[in-house]
Amino acid sequence: MSNKIKAGIVGGAGYTGGEMLRLLLNHPQVDIVFAHSRSNAGEHVGKVHNDLVGETDLRFAAELSDDVDVLFLCVGHGEAKAFLQNNQVKESIKIIDLSQDFRLEKDANFNGREFVYGLPEYNKDAIKGAKNIANPGCFATAIQLGVLPLAKAGILNEVHTTGITGSTGAGQKLAATSHFSWRANNIQAYKSLTHQHLNEIMQTIGVLQPKHEQLNFIPWRGDFTRGIYVTSYTKSDMEIDAAYELYNNYYASHPFTHVSHDMIDIKQVVNTNKAMIHLEKAGNQLVIHSAIDNLLKGASGQAVQNMNLLCGLAEDMGLRLKATSF
Repeated sequence: MSNKIKAGIVGGAGYTGGEMLRLLLNHPQVDIVFAHSRSNAGEHVGKVHNDLVGETDLRFAAELSDDVDVLFLCVGHGEAKAFLQNNQVKESIKIIDLSQDFRLEKDANFNGREFVYGLPEYNKDAIKGAKNIANPGCFATAIQLGVLPLAKAGILNEVHTTGITGSTGAGQKLAATSHFSWRANNIQAYKSLTHQHLNEIMQTIGVLQPKHEQLNFIPWRGDFTRGIYVTSYTKSDMEIDAAYELYNNYYASHPFTHVSHDMIDIKQVVNTNKAMIHLEKAGNQLVIHSAIDNLLKGASGQAVQNMNLLCGLAEDMGLRLKATSF
């Protein structure tokens, strides 16, 4: 037991906190020291996350402990910075933050801590040598995985992207557009061309292809609970077979991103850390479909993937999960 990674979770009562608990409880090399929640302190975690009844005796903690190796910040945007300002965290503790607070280069150095952008399919070597990780956004993950091979090859032209996400992407607190009676049998566009994940996407593209074109993104709210499906298209002279070769070569060493010659769907990825990609060619346009689970590959699963890389474990340890399928 002593050689296991000791983990702490801040914000354990939310959707990403719940997914983090599920993953770490079943990770063979992790012991959860605490799961912090101000509003649920003292409550059994199964009281909030009903699927964990019978899985653990853990209760939400009111206090933090510095007897951990890795600290996961499963908090809202802006709250990670506030947490680190208000709490002393030992320098030796690795931090994996799931908010957007440290994803951009201008925010990556905070109180002496340097955060590395945690998209393994783009930044694996840097992640392995890092101490602190800024976990990517869910839409940012799905979109980037669709265009990284083109940007790496320096052939990414202007991109038009539409993506649809489930209601869990809005967080656990109810809002006008997240409760059942509004969401059921309903779809709506939002934040057209202004979504907050565009900044981190363009930052990555700019590193791979400095003279880059614009990426235009329109997100949609969907009538389902979890998952993201993205369709991007861009001008390309490549034949479809050459495009598949480019994508297969790029993702050959990445265990969670799979390129499929068959059309993909959300059920293939929900409840997994997988990303699925499918390509089509229509005239001079290359169409790229990508799908992930917004709470796993788009959040907590990717955070555990980053923990594995940080700590020298197999990248897929504790993350071989089965899709819901039906």
